[in-house]
Amino acid sequence: MSLQYGVSLYSYTGDMYTLLTLDDAMAEIADLGATGIEILGEGNVPGYPAPTTAWIDSWHALLDRHGLTATNYGSWIDSRMWQHRDLTVDEGVAILHRDLGLAATLGFTTVRPKIGVVSMDLTPHPIWEQVVERSLDRAAELGIVICPEIHAPTPIRHQVVDDYLTFIERTGTDHFRLLIDTGIFQRAATFAKHAGLSDEAQEEGWRKPLAVPMSDLVAVLPYVAFVQAKFFGITDDLTDPQIPWPEIVATLVTHGYDGYLSSEYEGDRDPYRGVEQVRRQHALLRSLEAGLR
Repeated sequence: MSLQYGVSLYSYTGDMYTLLTLDDAMAEIADLGATGIEILGEGNVPGYPAPTTAWIDSWHALLDRHGLTATNYGSWIDSRMWQHRDLTVDEGVAILHRDLGLAATLGFTTVRPKIGVVSMDLTPHPIWEQVVERSLDRAAELGIVICPEIHAPTPIRHQVVDDYLTFIERTGTDHFRLLIDTGIFQRAATFAKHAGLSDEAQEEGWRKPLAVPMSDLVAVLPYVAFVQAKFFGITDDLTDPQIPWPEIVATLVTHGYDGYLSSEYEGDRDPYRGVEQVRRQHALLRSLEAGLR
């Protein structure tokens, strides 16, 4: 078994608006030797949530042309859509069902629902459990796995993750799993400037490192459907000052993970920097995997 490699279009944020077309981005991904492409529904689908038939046809044509597989589709269930009230369970179900359908139409096999949170440690709004449970049959019909993201500042050993695992055990479902964002393994701060962050967040150096140990990843790996390979910058000599890739890759390979590592670059957004950084990351990851085989 080997790791599979992909790229999130989020890695090319900025370039996608001014320098790269979707065709260009897919060509870049294919040229890496990667096979997977990950998108954010609201950010990457023109006319979301109802793209034209022509766009859907062009999407599939581009996948075929570049030999790519649609991997993970990012969805939002905005529990605070309204200022005067929270989203209801019925409304959340409608949103998730809609995005599951669009994801299936575009060929995706996993959907990451980003549900509104109620605390700074990213505890999801209480509607999450009913929304997901009422969507499991729909996900099964479409052949999709719903996988919430374990993202800093939430570590693996946390009530949020415990609740997800309890849900899996209680329902016995094969259509709800975890998505691991490798930012939780970050060991050092990064001072990359990132659009949309508050001054306070910028001064703190983006996100504070959680340094989640590899043993915690091993414990949940049987429940992991997808890995977003979050990173902030790879140096000229192909090292990462923040994310411990040698340990991550060794853990995944040793314990039989054969799913996707999908690049998610969140460093400086200078023109073409995302393109170059993703290339560096793939060179690093592949060299590490090759050294273990």
